[in-house]
Amino acid sequence: MISPVTPIGIEALSLYAPPFYLDLDDLGKARGVDPRKYRVGLAQDEMAMCPPDEDAVTMGAAAAAAALRQVDASKIGVVMLATESGIDQSKAGAIYIHGLLDLPRACWCFELKQACCSSTMGLHTALALVAQRPDRKVLVVASDIARYGLGTPGEPTQGAGAVAMVISAEPRLVAFDTAVGSYTADEMDFWRPNYLREAQVDGKHSIRVYLEALEHAWRDYREQGGAPYASLDRFCYHLPFNKMGQKAHQHLARISHGEAPQAGMAEAQAYGRRIGNTYTASLYVGLASLLETDPEDLTGRRIGFFSYGSGCMGSFFSGRVMPGYREALDAERHHRLLHDRHRLSIGTYEAWHRHDLPEDGSDYETPRVSDGPFRLAGIRDHQRQYERVETAPAASDLAEAETEVALADA
Repeated sequence: MISPVTPIGIEALSLYAPPFYLDLDDLGKARGVDPRKYRVGLAQDEMAMCPPDEDAVTMGAAAAAAALRQVDASKIGVVMLATESGIDQSKAGAIYIHGLLDLPRACWCFELKQACCSSTMGLHTALALVAQRPDRKVLVVASDIARYGLGTPGEPTQGAGAVAMVISAEPRLVAFDTAVGSYTADEMDFWRPNYLREAQVDGKHSIRVYLEALEHAWRDYREQGGAPYASLDRFCYHLPFNKMGQKAHQHLARISHGEAPQAGMAEAQAYGRRIGNTYTASLYVGLASLLETDPEDLTGRRIGFFSYGSGCMGSFFSGRVMPGYREALDAERHHRLLHDRHRLSIGTYEAWHRHDLPEDGSDYETPRVSDGPFRLAGIRDHQRQYERVETAPAASDLAEAETEVALADA
């Protein structure tokens, strides 16, 4: 039950992070906290910040546009958006993404929700759909803004970003095994009611439930015929903060009566250290990071994946890295994306954090801040207005826009 007869998996994988970030040294100084508490205690260095003219749709569309450059987009038959940052109680954000990318009309588009693991549910749904129709491809997008209150314990674990995966019968990166371990329990470790902008978290309980879900999902994976612990060469974990992955790795080794090898762990967390928590995208940010920064040739190596969504649901599964995977990576663009970001001042960060779109139905024009390929232009007649960005704003214009938003929301 370990490997499928016909390999199905990831043909293309691309990330997007907003062009702004907050250095956690700056946050530590502003909060009177030793920055080592963040850099060592959380294993985080920076967190990507979403400007006022971006959201889960624009980030998801940007990641998807990059992934689709590597495939025949005319064969996309399904678009899924996994997110905790939905913008409408009825219309799926996937439809906005479908429109921005001008994808085929003969297409299903829908949105998935179950905290951070809905992207994994999308992945496994896509694997089943491709098994039914091997001639079609499925686009799975995970896009989120992790947001907690200013000055709260969760503040340094914020972040923003998106991942897009094209799932097909022509996997160039990873082909997935058939065994999947599952676990669900009704827990209140993390939630966000409709009337709140910031998530509510019981941190200690969430860590405990995460590890319980890992243990149960792992045991179910093994019962379904999954590979033994010693056969897994690398590991990717959901990372609400990087240190959680280290705790999870040690726990899995302990319950499996094995060692906790560190090979690939730093590489799987490299991008996350700079982007921060991306909720649904987190696990697959880790996969991209592993494939693109691990110096070893991973061809044929089996990766163990643990996906966790608070509330709670966990899933353990595995897959093998495909021959020639490095030729299919988007590493150069990802490195450039992270390198070219703008460092925010603490004042601008706090102003952006307080900024929100009107909730009374008023028309609103969003200041142009982002230099990403898509932006939220504003609201008109209760409808979000999205646009493609043909030319990026100059650095001086970005600085002026940052100041404009900061002053408006001070």
